[in-house]
Amino acid sequence: MKTWKKAGLTALAGSLVATSAFAGAMTVSGGATLTYAGETGAQDSASTTADSFGNDGSRWGMNKTLSFSGSGEMDNGWTVSLATTLSNAASSAVGLTLDMGDAGSLNYEGGTSSRGIGKIADMIPTADEDLANGLDANGTTTGGEVSGKVSGGVTGFHYSKSMDMVEIGVGYSPTGAPAAGATSGPGKGASNTSAYVKIDPMDGLEIGFGVGESAAATAGDNSQTDDSDTMYVTYVYGPVTVGYQVSNIDTYGAAQSDDEATRWGVLYAVNDELSISYQDHENDDSTVTTDEEATGWSASYTVGSMTFKAHRNKGTNLGNTATRESEHTEVGVTFAF
Repeated sequence: MKTWKKAGLTALAGSLVATSAFAGAMTVSGGATLTYAGETGAQDSASTTADSFGNDGSRWGMNKTLSFSGSGEMDNGWTVSLATTLSNAASSAVGLTLDMGDAGSLNYEGGTSSRGIGKIADMIPTADEDLANGLDANGTTTGGEVSGKVSGGVTGFHYSKSMDMVEIGVGYSPTGAPAAGATSGPGKGASNTSAYVKIDPMDGLEIGFGVGESAAATAGDNSQTDDSDTMYVTYVYGPVTVGYQVSNIDTYGAAQSDDEATRWGVLYAVNDELSISYQDHENDDSTVTTDEEATGWSASYTVGSMTFKAHRNKGTNLGNTATRESEHTEVGVTFAF
């Protein structure tokens, strides 16, 4: 009787394993980052009294992330995969990808701007965050407040295919972000459509170009769009990586402004653990004479599952407005598990 039970349980366990293998598997990874940051410039001027200038509150912060990913193979050999990230217990990105082999890959994702041209919006090498991180144009708007960065939309589809030394990508991002089984409602404006091509003509050299359209901020019908394009080149030579990128955004409306952003940067890998980098940014707005400028230094050092990072960013004439300055300095350590 005991032998029969054992055999039955073994058979059941084998059935469950086989079913799990057929359905695919999920993996979980995570990380925790502890940072110490300091800010000056626009953040000071936003204080309510002169006595509070320079007092930006607590400088310590922590970010926690959990990333879930899983995949399963279909009968025809295609692979379906799901990935989602929880940042501080809130979903920050959810993606569903269909890998069709030689036919390319189709992805639907919410929570990022990596649709079409958004995939190559910033190709400048950096050891830590880019030079926009922490900059604040007016003391009330959080996030990187620099101009001229192209976007492919937040939620939508992205198709990509690689062929020898060429990769193509096409993005489509409808305006609005409804839940499954719902719509975004009328009057949301034009959708984001964009595409890019990458070419690797020789070892270490990569060249890319992208174009796109996005909904204009000016109220009106769905035909009103802002046009954007970007082109970049990066080159890796031994421990050194250099990059140069030019982006243009033609804005619809009475002013019909044209932002032209130029960025360049260099990264030096001292060894497998230590890297340092420098970035430079300038944006020219056709409607004003003041150019926006920003620079950033960064470094990273990895030992085991720990990565120590630091960066210092400074921006002047942010938003192409004279006297708007901001500085952000941050050091931190990330633990991966």
